[in-house]
Amino acid sequence: MPDFAPLVLTTQRLRLRPPHTEDAAALLAIYADAEVARYLSRPAWTDIAQAHAWLERVMQQNAEASAVQWLLQRDDDGVVVGTAALFNLHRESRRAEVGYTLGREHWHRGYAGEAVAGLLDHAFGALDLRRIEADIDPRNAASARVLERLGFVKEGRLRERWEVAGEISDSVLYGLLRREWRVPG
Repeated sequence: MPDFAPLVLTTQRLRLRPPHTEDAAALLAIYADAEVARYLSRPAWTDIAQAHAWLERVMQQNAEASAVQWLLQRDDDGVVVGTAALFNLHRESRRAEVGYTLGREHWHRGYAGEAVAGLLDHAFGALDLRRIEADIDPRNAASARVLERLGFVKEGRLRERWEVAGEISDSVLYGLLRREWRVPG
């Protein structure tokens, strides 16, 4: 059985590392932005206590290997630009779901695709997963482009799946099989 403990992964410009308690302020800066939270399954954060609660939860999940959460840190200056995760791990079926979030000032720079490509290499390689899934809001065209560039296939739509802060939205499900994965380039 592969080790799902979070490792430090590197890409061309990013270092994907496990989160630490001292990352709370950087996380709050990302997740308190209403534009960033627009397509998430939870509303924007309003105080640092939410960042600490998130850190406590994901550090526990990382320790239990029930999910693997990384912070995306630029190599050149150490700035945290976002987060990425493999979660809803189903070991017997060798599948997981991928999620990612970038701070708004880091949008449109290719970080999401670069980070997810690094996660896919790890997931399909060392973790021996067979399938990776993504669930996105259909209005999130930027995230759909990231997934499609990486080879994900749109597999279906779940109507009125989420309700966040009183707003109901659908989900579009994407999937990628290990045999379909190739490093984009």
